Amino acid sequence: MFQDEARFGRINSPHRCWVKGERPVVYCQIVREYTYAFVAVCPFDGDMVSLIMPWANVKTMNIHLAEISKRNRDKHILMFADKAGWHMAKDLQIPKNIRLVPILPYSPELNPTEHIFDELREKYFHNLFFNSMSAVEDRLEVGLRDLENNKQLVQSTTGFSWVVSCI
Repeated sequence: MFQDEARFGRINSPHRCWVKGERPVVYCQIVREYTYAFVAVCPFDGDMVSLIMPWANVKTMNIHLAEISKRNRDKHILMFADKAGWHMAKDLQIPKNIRLVPILPYSPELNPTEHIFDELREKYFHNLFFNSMSAVEDRLEVGLRDLENNKQLVQSTTGFSWVVSCI
């Protein structure tokens, strides 16, 4: 599996688009409030585990690892993650059925989880204006649930040919 987290919030960047031959008005907002999506994916079978967390730190990473372990009790997981501080912290509690392996620094292109975040931003957050963080989290929950329930889409989005051939 590959693991990463991404920040979602109320800062949006409108993109050009056409709606029935006209340019729509898309409001821009700059409100610095965020929430984090923690995601782990298996490109081979399209399995995905996600959680929405208020912060990205060791405590929330421990919760995410525990959830991954709980959903995959009968498997031993080789988990690839970047070298964020909370991925390498002394306080990190790695479950017995998970082994964390760091990927190369400054190489997000090696982590297929980034494509999940691109999919979320493109399909669920494109040109939207949110009145509250609760609305952001509700939209994020819908997107993550849809992806978790669509293993074929997760597999095709994250399953680079080199990753699948290595497994």
